[in-house]
Amino acid sequence: MSANTEPTGRNYGKTGIWLIGARGSVATTATVGLAAISSGLAPATGCVTNQDSFTAVLLPDFADFVVGGHDISGVCMAKRAESLVESGMLPPHLLESVRSQLGEADQRVRPGYDPAQQSESQADVARRLAQDITDFKHANGLDRVVVLDVASTEAPVEPVAEFSNIELLLAALEDPARRVLPPSSVSAYAAVLAGSSYVCFTPSTALTIPALRELAARHRVPSAGQDGKTGQTWLRSVLAPAFAARGLRVLSWAGTNLLGGGDGATLADPQAVSGKLQSKNRGLQELTGGAVTPLHIDNVQDLGETKVAWDHINVEGFLGSRLTLQTTWSAYDSMLAAPMVLDLARLMALAHAAGEEGHVDALGFFFKDPWGSDEHAFANQTRNLVEWAQTASARLTAGGSLDQQ
Repeated sequence: MSANTEPTGRNYGKTGIWLIGARGSVATTATVGLAAISSGLAPATGCVTNQDSFTAVLLPDFADFVVGGHDISGVCMAKRAESLVESGMLPPHLLESVRSQLGEADQRVRPGYDPAQQSESQADVARRLAQDITDFKHANGLDRVVVLDVASTEAPVEPVAEFSNIELLLAALEDPARRVLPPSSVSAYAAVLAGSSYVCFTPSTALTIPALRELAARHRVPSAGQDGKTGQTWLRSVLAPAFAARGLRVLSWAGTNLLGGGDGATLADPQAVSGKLQSKNRGLQELTGGAVTPLHIDNVQDLGETKVAWDHINVEGFLGSRLTLQTTWSAYDSMLAAPMVLDLARLMALAHAAGEEGHVDALGFFFKDPWGSDEHAFANQTRNLVEWAQTASARLTAGGSLDQQ
């Protein structure tokens, strides 16, 4: 499809992108890309919302976004971008062309939540983080803020009684001696308190806690997640339905991920990797009827920002014959994730403007383990996304709600 060249966001005003993990590789790459696209230095290649099927959809322009965020790292975005240049991922000339915009974005980054460094209650932390988001909105004259969690993967947490009871949860959050929520859920709660749209791009706990989902419903904020479907799982969601459509039966599907950098180090922790493996395998299990050998994720530090993925698929065909397919690919994972982050910011701005509440099912297109949807086949997800975006845009235009904000 050709690029969408029509200006789509004339009436949107400004939209904030608040990144949890703002100084990480994904956030920095997205911020560099946003600045390059807005300045006309690069096309929006890889952005779904820049295709012809979205030409008639009312979306904010890339130039109408302002970036800020939370992070516990003291390494600024520019330094992170320099390391990405050294890895071969970012072109040096592009970084120099947008260095000033990167510096401006980094000035809007505020300290995130580090349980090891703070003694205040989690309720106080959430209120502080929410105030940061509100201050960001007011200081920059924004019409709305989309919060996107692109931080490192957390280990899954064991459920406790507070997770299913709002009153118990709120009481526990006020106790400075307790750490009932993982950091991702504290950040999600802060987004809810700030009345902002929320997107979880990681497999971390975030809004999956029932009491938090109920609180989000009370605040009437749209949400989307979970765990961005950047590469291997995306390809799986294309291939598995293709086998089914041909009447072929998948017997086994084994896979391996090799990655380095910060993600590789994080996922070397058996607890942290367990949540990632669950989200990567769940959709494929449903698409194949359970014929999945557990995926392996290995930390290979010299790969740096590059991810390598292998799949071996064994299929039963006509008269018991066998078909074997092997796939191997490598890519800079942050380069796959960054345009999706920008797409999600545009689409969540649309969801907010159109009055959407709760999980936006159609945005499951972007995720391994989509909230609010059991659809994992990529072709169906694509159709659902386009239909939702066109319908929401038409409803927005007909109702005039965008102009009334």
